[in-house]
Amino acid sequence: MVTWNGEHRTARVMIDPPADAPRDHPARWIEQLPVARDRPILGSVTMLAMVAAAWLLRHVADPLLPPGFPYVTFFPAVIVTSFLFGVRLGSVSALLCGLLAWYFFIAPAAFGLTSGTVFALAFYVLVVATDLALVHWMQAANRQLAAEREVNRSLAETRELLFRELQHRVSNNLQVAAGLLMMQRRQLSDAGEKTALDEAARRLALIGRISRQLYDPSGSAQPLVPFLVELGTSVIEASGREDVTITIEGDNRLRLKPDATVPTALIVAEAVSNALEHGFAGGRAGHIAVSVEQDPASGPRIIIHDDGHGIPADFDAEGSASLGLRIATTLARGQGGRFHLEPYEGTRGTLTLPPSSLADAHSVSQIAGSEASGAAATGVRLDPAG
Repeated sequence: MVTWNGEHRTARVMIDPPADAPRDHPARWIEQLPVARDRPILGSVTMLAMVAAAWLLRHVADPLLPPGFPYVTFFPAVIVTSFLFGVRLGSVSALLCGLLAWYFFIAPAAFGLTSGTVFALAFYVLVVATDLALVHWMQAANRQLAAEREVNRSLAETRELLFRELQHRVSNNLQVAAGLLMMQRRQLSDAGEKTALDEAARRLALIGRISRQLYDPSGSAQPLVPFLVELGTSVIEASGREDVTITIEGDNRLRLKPDATVPTALIVAEAVSNALEHGFAGGRAGHIAVSVEQDPASGPRIIIHDDGHGIPADFDAEGSASLGLRIATTLARGQGGRFHLEPYEGTRGTLTLPPSSLADAHSVSQIAGSEASGAAATGVRLDPAG
């Protein structure tokens, strides 16, 4: 809710994240390996404990194992040690495990040496060397991946910074152009010419504000209802009309393509400004209601209704002398849509857009489903009464 009483304004907009919103990835713990690199004593003690556990387990299982399995519990100790603490401690673990297996579990015991012993030791060296090489290559690839991810993160931050700087400069340039028009206005004496320059400057400033808040560095479309909240707030504040309230309702999941959102925002702004200028002329107080709807067959629809003075039954927006209304109808046709005004307990303007203006194809089914289930709408109110 937004409350405007001429002295302060508070805002609270509740936006439900879309179902397909990206979530944080789980911690990539595997990229942190090997662990305890800055604590070699801890790694060494843990390695010795794992070697001792492997020896004890092999000693306990010796009566149950047939001959020819001297390394059955030592291979896992070497692999786990290398995986957790790196190849250096893994090599030490491999050496200790090999000596223990040779001394206790390879006949003849106590470092006896026969052709069978040499073959068993060679087999052990081949296996642990392969394991150590694989673990080393995996950890090297992890380090390279982490470094590349850090570079990508830095590039993404730089891109976002440059994007926002570009948006800022574009908005500032539009504001400068609006200021130049206002300066040119001072050189004119004709009231009509001054009014025309005022309107042009206002529209340029509005486009600048739209461009500042519309685009996202990721290229994703912004939710339309919160965007119109900011737009309606700006138009009401700029008018200085504290006796006019506005509510904006609709489904937060509705997103238009950026190319469609800019002209849509301009049409809504023109409709609200027209209601303030004509519907509530002469100091008449009233209310403006903006609703964002979705028709699965015809596409999104925005209705701007005011309870002001109203318009004649035969009013033609396209043939009107109002430049703002002609701009609104032209922008609507440019999108393949339609904007028209009609008398209805005041004045009601309806902007209908084609389904192709939606940011994604499944928005129609999402919003239609939410309407069928009676999902709660988002509401914004500017209330002079506080």
